[in-house]
Amino acid sequence: MTDKKKEKSLVIVESPAKSKTIKKILGDGFQIEASYGHIRNLPTKDPKTDNLGFDAENNFEPKFEIIPGKKAIVKKLNDLAKKFDNIYIASDPDREGEAIAWHVRQVLTVPDEKIKRIEFNEITPKAVKYSVEHPRMINMDMVQAQQTRQILDKLVGYKLSPVLWKQMGNYNLSAGRVQSVALRMICEREDEIEAFVPQEYWTIHAELSKDGKSFEAEVSKYKDKPLEKTVKNQEEAQKIVDYLKTSDFTVSKVTNKTTKRKPTAPFITSTLQRAASSKLGFGVQKTMQVAQKLYEGIELESGAVGLITYMRTDSVRVSDDAMTMAKDFILTNWGEKYYPETPNVYAKGKQNVQDAHEAIRPSYIERTPESLKKYLDNDQYRLYKLIWEKFMSSQMSNAEFANKSIEISAGDYTLKAGTSKVTFDGFLKLYNDDESENIETSKIPDLEKGDKVECNKINPKQHFTQPPPRYNEASLVKALEEYGIGRPSTYATIITVIQTRKYVEKRDKALHPTILGRAVSKQLVEQFADIMDYKFTAGMEEKLDKIADKKAIWNNVLKEFYDPFMDEVNSVMKTAHRIQIETQITCPNCGKPMVVRTGKNGSQFLGCSGYPECKTVMSMNVLTEQEEEPKEEICEEKCEKCGGDMVFKLGPYGKYMECTKCQNRKPYRKTTGVKCPKCGEGEIVERKSKRGTVFYGCNKYPECDFVLWNEPTGEVCPNCGSLLVKKVLKKGTTVTCSKCSYKKEVEDAE
Repeated sequence: MTDKKKEKSLVIVESPAKSKTIKKILGDGFQIEASYGHIRNLPTKDPKTDNLGFDAENNFEPKFEIIPGKKAIVKKLNDLAKKFDNIYIASDPDREGEAIAWHVRQVLTVPDEKIKRIEFNEITPKAVKYSVEHPRMINMDMVQAQQTRQILDKLVGYKLSPVLWKQMGNYNLSAGRVQSVALRMICEREDEIEAFVPQEYWTIHAELSKDGKSFEAEVSKYKDKPLEKTVKNQEEAQKIVDYLKTSDFTVSKVTNKTTKRKPTAPFITSTLQRAASSKLGFGVQKTMQVAQKLYEGIELESGAVGLITYMRTDSVRVSDDAMTMAKDFILTNWGEKYYPETPNVYAKGKQNVQDAHEAIRPSYIERTPESLKKYLDNDQYRLYKLIWEKFMSSQMSNAEFANKSIEISAGDYTLKAGTSKVTFDGFLKLYNDDESENIETSKIPDLEKGDKVECNKINPKQHFTQPPPRYNEASLVKALEEYGIGRPSTYATIITVIQTRKYVEKRDKALHPTILGRAVSKQLVEQFADIMDYKFTAGMEEKLDKIADKKAIWNNVLKEFYDPFMDEVNSVMKTAHRIQIETQITCPNCGKPMVVRTGKNGSQFLGCSGYPECKTVMSMNVLTEQEEEPKEEICEEKCEKCGGDMVFKLGPYGKYMECTKCQNRKPYRKTTGVKCPKCGEGEIVERKSKRGTVFYGCNKYPECDFVLWNEPTGEVCPNCGSLLVKKVLKKGTTVTCSKCSYKKEVEDAE
């Protein structure tokens, strides 16, 4: 660094927020300027034209232009560059940062020997000074991988979006290589939820005691066969209860076991987003914004200081220096037993990890969250604390547990009880991935094999199976990562876009697809199966990584994708026709279905499908209001157990009845009193989907799958013998056959 002080150097960073921090480190011989992100991009031409900014006939050669509004920045950087001896381009240490560095180099009209590329994973004196002393060339493989991704995204977005415009008449719609696949995941989860039929099952718990010390055990086996979710109704449960009341309870097995739990790796981008969502309630975009500030620098008494390493990474690697600092801190503050015999080293989870990066960690171990609290706002403090504690815990000793399980025989049945107790907290002193784990819920008295225990009470409990939960931002990030779709640095943008486009709504942290989002996803999946395929999208990410690793040629990857993709797009566009997004809402004036329409300004509303004869319109809010039905509704039925009032409840898995006194539950079955014509045993009952669609089916489902879309009257058709049903039309209610064209109202009139 001593020789460099005699020269004047310009350092070009992405964000001006870093400038103070880096200036403080490098001193007076350096001037820090920002490019404010990307300065060039593919032309922002009208997507209706074929000019997308690259030449498919000439090896996909891109034609970049300066982004509108960035010309003044480019001129300023060029004017400054001519006045300095060295120009260091210090954009972020990832693929996007490498591309920005290359674009900056392209617009600077100075000799090559003056320009050097530097990168640092953390904005600390050691890291920044080392990078200046060890500059490198711009990595063109990384640049080409980024450009390939950019061309692919523009190609898919600009070619698929017009298909949606033509079919739906809405120019605000968009498709994307990754965003549309993420939307598909959310829509398919909603399909699973709506198709789900809750199944009743019972568990039996016994309150046992020995020498006055009580504990609870659950019936787990019948003649050594597991009983999990096999007791289907109250009658079966009562038989087990009656059997157990006459049985002796004897301890048949006692198992004591010591287990260890290892700390998990420090954060990468996706795991930070998930943890911040579940523990702090942060959305992924907010997490990245707060982390960016912590990385770029926070004003302390000594000046601006970068507090964490770079937050866009999928590597769990930790530098030797950081491991040494963590070791010293742990030994000083908690003692030798909290540091492992050998340092914890974490392997990268995927082959395509850019392992030149580090995991997300504090830049200075000694800067504890409490010592920085007065300099940070609440969000910054909470996120920094999460990162600091996660990293420090990853370097600590295993936690140890004493586990005890008891098996108790009662005739043909086996009951099981267990408990787990922390005997050494280890890394749990700082961080627990799941706060609900390893909490001792019940204490078991000292028991030995052959001991007799008393049964004080037997409690049968009713349950219903539940569908998979809707994605929230954290679980969607996890699913995208597991499929290999997108990259951690893009997840925040993807989740923001699908909400901005009104494809998805966030309600109580859960991501609900809108009727528009489901219609868009359905059209894309049906027409562009490859683009919307999970494996295909993940495979493309792998190809981009291969380009960066010199294992694939960028324009060959584009060529392989381009020809079949364009053939598919052209084929669909030839046959594409206008579609209507029909809803379950009926027009209050004419009885026809309401459909989604788009106004001239892009706003959406519900309009009658009978337009222009019927001009009825409604707000889109009607759809949300229909889904948000009352959670409780008094019903006439009384509880058969205690005689208490039964109420209707709407859970995530549908409607059911629950006693207000004893919480006895039973499935909701509003019967029509009509025998099922298919099985002859069940009755036809009313059912309702999550979106409010009423239908009628046999209450013996799933054994019998008979369904009707209209309420049966109990009469049969004189022509074919099928059930007659009621149909509510604008002109009134008619009675028709559920299969043939017979109409009772017409017959009566004649």
